[in-house]
Amino acid sequence: MRFMTQRKRFSDLSEQEILALAISSEEDDARIYRGYAESLRADYPASARLFEDMAAEEDSHRGNLIALHETRFGPVIPLIRREHVAGFYARRPVWLMENLGLDRIRAEAEAMEADAERFYAAAASRTSDAATRKLLGDLAAAEAGHHATAGELADTHLGDGARDDEDATAHRQFILTWVQPGLAGLMDGSVSTLAPIFATAFATQDTWTTFLVGVAASVGAGISMGFTEAASDDGELSGRGSPAKRGLASGVMTTLGGLGHALPYLIPEFYTATTIAIVIVFFELWAIAWIQNRYMETPFFRAAFQVVLGGALVLAAGILIGSG
Repeated sequence: MRFMTQRKRFSDLSEQEILALAISSEEDDARIYRGYAESLRADYPASARLFEDMAAEEDSHRGNLIALHETRFGPVIPLIRREHVAGFYARRPVWLMENLGLDRIRAEAEAMEADAERFYAAAASRTSDAATRKLLGDLAAAEAGHHATAGELADTHLGDGARDDEDATAHRQFILTWVQPGLAGLMDGSVSTLAPIFATAFATQDTWTTFLVGVAASVGAGISMGFTEAASDDGELSGRGSPAKRGLASGVMTTLGGLGHALPYLIPEFYTATTIAIVIVFFELWAIAWIQNRYMETPFFRAAFQVVLGGALVLAAGILIGSG
């Protein structure tokens, strides 16, 4: 709270401070674009060149703003940045965006230019001082020009199939890093926990005990699958991506797969809980078949037959063992 009270309001800034803020913002945006370029260079060289040119555009506008400042106010530029001004638009750190994929980074770059344009335009409409209004309007126009330039650069660097190639690479990486490990985890969690959960249910007919066994089996399987996936391949040679991401996807989906048919046993009435759990099992198995069809291009009915048949056999085994 104290930090917020020490921020200046935009309406209290002088024209020199507004110009200094624009200069520092242009410098920050150029650094962000170069960070994007560096993170994308290995897998998406066309997009890396796009962001390098966008950074150069920011440098050019920053140079023009510095020249304007020297003309109007002299060579000494006040130190003022986004975080010093209440309500000024913020930028997400580069290290957060690096983990979000190519499309998200492209969208963030477009939003960066649009945010700046809207802010300066709104600020210009709220001031009655002619000189300040003109300055803010010029800044808004400059940001709009940046947005148009970004589109032209995208046409230059991402034409001739480059965008399609990079999109295909990004989709493949998404499959390898998230979908495959997550699907394996969901299958393991949904199928491997069926036998212990339903064996316990029919052996004890105690819903609370069954719930505890189900939670233990699901969490234990999730931890095991997560560590196994992360430790099995560092992703350097296979190109499957970060082992931490793959382990997280596998571990979380394994746990969720088991918890789906364990949670109904929070219901005290045994047969009601069991009926709901069995229904959930079939929804889980059909979801696995859909994911295989959607992302792995496995024919749906073949995937459904394999998954549902396997799950039904494990479910029957658990019920028979528990009933005996």
